[in-house]
Amino acid sequence: MVNLAGILRDHWVNVLVPIGFVIGWYLDRRNDEKLSAFRNKSMLYKRELKPGEEVTWR
Repeated sequence: MVNLAGILRDHWVNVLVPIGFVIGWYLDRRNDEKLSAFRNKSMLYKRELKPGEEVTWR
């Protein structure tokens, strides 16, 4: 039988790095969704988009 605790102890870097990447990717996507609500609505940079012009930030 394979000792799961022993495998995790020997290969903790191989487990934590992908988990950290996935958590960082998730938090980045969540922050982008939150910020997209304010896209092109800043009073400092507000302007009308030209016909056919894409939004300035995705």
